[in-house]
Amino acid sequence: MTQSHSVLLIVGGGIAAYKTPELVRQLAKRGIGCRVIVTEAGSHFVAPLALASVTGHEVHTKLLDLTAEARMGHIELSRSADLIVVAPATADLMAKAASGFANDLASTALLATDKPVMMAPAMNVRMWDHPATRRNLATLMADGVTFIGPDEGEMACGEFGPGRMAEPDVIADAIATRLTGSRALAGRHVLITAGPTVEPLDPVRFLSNRSSGKQGYALAAALASLGARVTLVSGPTGLACPPGVERTNVETARQMLAACQAALPADVFVAVAAVADWRPAETHTRKLKLKGAASMPPLKLAENPDILATLSAPGMHRPGLVVGFAAETNDVEAHAQAKLAAKGCDWIVANDVSGDVMGGDSNAILLVTASGTETLPRQAKTVIAGELAARIAAHLTARHPQT
Repeated sequence: MTQSHSVLLIVGGGIAAYKTPELVRQLAKRGIGCRVIVTEAGSHFVAPLALASVTGHEVHTKLLDLTAEARMGHIELSRSADLIVVAPATADLMAKAASGFANDLASTALLATDKPVMMAPAMNVRMWDHPATRRNLATLMADGVTFIGPDEGEMACGEFGPGRMAEPDVIADAIATRLTGSRALAGRHVLITAGPTVEPLDPVRFLSNRSSGKQGYALAAALASLGARVTLVSGPTGLACPPGVERTNVETARQMLAACQAALPADVFVAVAAVADWRPAETHTRKLKLKGAASMPPLKLAENPDILATLSAPGMHRPGLVVGFAAETNDVEAHAQAKLAAKGCDWIVANDVSGDVMGGDSNAILLVTASGTETLPRQAKTVIAGELAARIAAHLTARHPQT
């Protein structure tokens, strides 16, 4: 098969490195060539000779290799591919990349590149959940690095949880989508909401919910990576704005609706935000003081505007595709079908939030459309985002081709 794209694969020192020859084969099936850097630790889990045999190229292992530098220096190596893929991306490699270290060939290539970077993490669940790794993950995502996985499951150490490297075919599909479909949404405007809304009661108290904004931000990044012009209307979160995305910060549901209407027209509207259904009917200008239980004022609520229904309504500025989200704790499909019918939108993305989805890094969704339902199993929110972005792009290409 003719190879029209190429990646630089950096193999870290995790047991999942044994899967990388299969990843190279999967890439070849998709017409994607591969050069490889193996870290010293990675060479203990997969033989460089095995990778050389499946790639057809010399495998690079050392930073100060005069022979390799004479033929293809580390700067050229880091810039010769269309995409750099780190698999497995160990906690150590993520930390080096986040901190800008350049003390071996792998970290130097990551620092010297001007190409996009994709990582497939693999590590013990405790390492993945450690605050240091979470900080490094946030830094790398803010720098524009995209992530595939990790998946949940039993690990080589015997523990269970998120930390398994995504399977080679999944990683290869994500790479192919990134390389071959990177402009699938070029010329399209996508409006997306994310995070919670905050409805003030007094200067220090408010009504809100547990939404972290992670799924919405991941989807905004995935849509932008496909070439879309993305406007992100965000409630309060601690997340960095994804590269290439224009963000408008709001607090209340009414502010969010106004910002969305101001951003129209759009080809697509995706309502990911967990908008508060109600707000305090009265907002006090001074802090309410506790003077005994009997003095507690009654809390009267007023209904917030329905952003999804408003933007789904027929009209000149209705987006061609309107996607709503439904966070449910029971009867997920039934509630999703009812919401699809009631709101007038085109798709509903439903998920069960009775566990650790809100604030967590993984999600499982049920996509409900007029033509049926599709289940995407629990996986990293970044992977879910990529899957949804690909479906949005495919829908627009099939139903609303650009002229």
